[in-house]
Amino acid sequence: MQVILLERVEKLGQMGDEVSVKPGYARNYLLPRGKALRATADNKARFETEKAQLEAQNLEQRSEAEAVAAKMEGASVILVRQAGESGQLYGSVNARDVGEGLVEAGFTVSRNQVRLDRPIKMLGLHDVAVSLHPEVSVTVTANVARSIDEAEVQAETGKAVLSQAEEEARAEAEEAEAALAAAAEAVAEHAEEIFEDGAADEAVAEAETVTEEVHEAAVAKEEEIAAREAAAEAAAAAEAAEEAGEETAEDAGEASEDDAEEKTE
Repeated sequence: MQVILLERVEKLGQMGDEVSVKPGYARNYLLPRGKALRATADNKARFETEKAQLEAQNLEQRSEAEAVAAKMEGASVILVRQAGESGQLYGSVNARDVGEGLVEAGFTVSRNQVRLDRPIKMLGLHDVAVSLHPEVSVTVTANVARSIDEAEVQAETGKAVLSQAEEEARAEAEEAEAALAAAAEAVAEHAEEIFEDGAADEAVAEAETVTEEVHEAAVAKEEEIAAREAAAEAAAAAEAAEEAGEETAEDAGEASEDDAEEKTE
C-alpha cells in the first residue's frame, strides 16, 4: 500500500515521503495513529495544501519534546517486583510498567512512547528509550528491585542486589567442596602412613565418597535455581504474549473505527 507520511517514521521515511508499506501495518498502525494518509490523488493535494501548517506544528512539537527531554534525561523509576534468589523476576516488567512509573514521577508519557524490545526479567538497572517525538528520544533507567531499600543500594552500586543468603550459601558450598577435595587428596597421599594395613584403601574410598556427595549436593542446588529461573521465564513469556494479544486487539479496534469513518466519508 502506498502512503504519504505526515511525520518522520523511524526506518521508513520523513514527513511528506510517499512510501510503500504492508497493508496491515498501514491499517493497524500508520493510519489510525495519524502518521500517514493513503496516497490517493485527493490526499496528495490535501498534503500539499497543509504542508506548511504540518511543518510548523512539527517544529513546535519537537521544541516541546526537546524541553521535556532535557528534564527527563537521566531519570530513574523504581519498580518493585518479587524475584528468585538468583535475581530472576517472578513475571516481568514491560513498557506499560515503565510508562506508569514515569507518569508517577511527574512526566506525561504513554505506553506507546516507551521503547522496550523485550520485557525485563532480571533485577538491576536497565536502560530504556522513550520516544517523545519522531525526532526526539531520551534514555531513562528502570531500577527493578525487591524493595525500595534494595533499589537505593542498586542506584549507588550500579548492580543488582542478590539474596545475601544465596551468596553465602554458594560461598559455603564452594568452600566445603574445596576443603573436602583437599582432604581427600591428602588422605590419598598419606594413607599408608596414617592408617594400618588394610584400612588405607577404605579411608580413601570414604573420603572420595563424601567429596562426591558434596559435589552432587552443589549440583542439585544449581539445578534447583535453574528450574526456578526457567519457571519464571515461562511466566514472563506468557505475560508478554498476553500483553501482545491485548495490543493487537486494541490496534484492530482502532483500525476498524478508522475504516468505518472512511466508509462514512
